Amino acid sequence: MCGIVGQYNFNGAPVDEGLIRRMNAMISHRGPDDDGFYFGGKVGFGSRRLSIIDLGGGHMPLSNEDGTIWITFNGEIYNFLELRQELIQQGHTFKTRTDTEVIVHLYEQHGVDCLKRLNGMFALAIWDEPRQRLFLARDRMGKKPLVYAQRPWG
Repeated sequence: MCGIVGQYNFNGAPVDEGLIRRMNAMISHRGPDDDGFYFGGKVGFGSRRLSIIDLGGGHMPLSNEDGTIWITFNGEIYNFLELRQELIQQGHTFKTRTDTEVIVHLYEQHGVDCLKRLNGMFALAIWDEPRQRLFLARDRMGKKPLVYAQRPWG
């Protein structure tokens, strides 16, 4: 089932790591197999994982090779093997066999238009450090929920 949490401070203040850890603990029932965190100044992610694809190698949040693009993801991409093969032919290298890593490289290749290539059910958050862009998205049918709130303190 998996679950994702995060915080982004528009004012540039560092995220509250304790808050993200507490939010992640509150959704532990959504992913008993693994949990992980990314803290990068004004943005932070947490994730809970129920291992389905690449049982040992799918730790999240996950980044590209140089750590400039980070993703936390809940869902399943049905055409990820086809997309992975295309990305390998375009020169991308992979360290896992997960659909999550395919999305990272697809985003590198196509930006936000990567969504047009995804066939599946998902909710995701991508932090693009070089562009200082937080990208939130979910599948077209809304199968996976994605909820956010803007709070006055950040």
